[in-house]
Amino acid sequence: MTADGADVPISWESGRQTNLVNWEERVPIHERGYALDRFREDPGYLSSVVRTDLAALAAFLPDGGVSGLEVCHLQCHIGTDTVSLARAGARVTGVDFSPAALASAEQLADELGVKATWVETDVLEARDAVEGEFDLVYTSIGTICWLEDLDRWAAQIAGLLRPGGTFYIRDTHPVMLTIDPDANELVQRDRYFANGLAQQWEGEYTYAGDEKLTATRTYEWPHPLSEVVNALIGAGLALLRLDEDWRLPWKFSSRMVEVGDGDWAWPEGERDRSPATFTVVARKPA
Repeated sequence: MTADGADVPISWESGRQTNLVNWEERVPIHERGYALDRFREDPGYLSSVVRTDLAALAAFLPDGGVSGLEVCHLQCHIGTDTVSLARAGARVTGVDFSPAALASAEQLADELGVKATWVETDVLEARDAVEGEFDLVYTSIGTICWLEDLDRWAAQIAGLLRPGGTFYIRDTHPVMLTIDPDANELVQRDRYFANGLAQQWEGEYTYAGDEKLTATRTYEWPHPLSEVVNALIGAGLALLRLDEDWRLPWKFSSRMVEVGDGDWAWPEGERDRSPATFTVVARKPA
């Protein structure tokens, strides 16, 4: 039996297909776990993820916000953050590889009276599948660990941006993903650097909701922070900002404690020992 997190030689196509089955099954669980009623009850409600990201983006956008901008949201899942961007005034296109997730996103947007375009495609083929160019390409939390090739990923982003357009990503820090979530202290367990192999995982539960999955296997590809930055630079984007933070908008470990507005962190005394997220802002030259 393959150990959890072990390196395995698997093709991108096979790993992606296994992940797709898993993510399709997550959709109804996440529809309940994401507390969608908050969007229905409050027409001004924005997800906590987007509230944080808009504050980080403000200094890099023409009028400090996304109002009136064409925004492409990559790996949008069930669309809560996409809808939030639309509520903030953006003209949004949500992109995801899961048909079930996009159907859920479209249903939520229609129910809320939010106008959005939804495109089913692998993110590594987004430039060919999505029409037009964008002022902002946005991705946030739990995204690039599912991708094998970051150079190809960055090329899609550069192709989707119009000249002068901005790219934004906030994601789980790759150092965080090396830590053993079940240990009683901060202990690195898993690989940090890319080596061309995927890590194989088995998990009965997703990060939102307490219902069991039957499609338990997934594959992830670790990417060090340098690889992320260099992929974007290699695609011709200019790096504007790199930040790291100790807060994380999902509960990585049972030892984590809530710190407000949907964020989690290690107990006090440990937060300055390991980053939880990173943020990169980059721009396509005009």
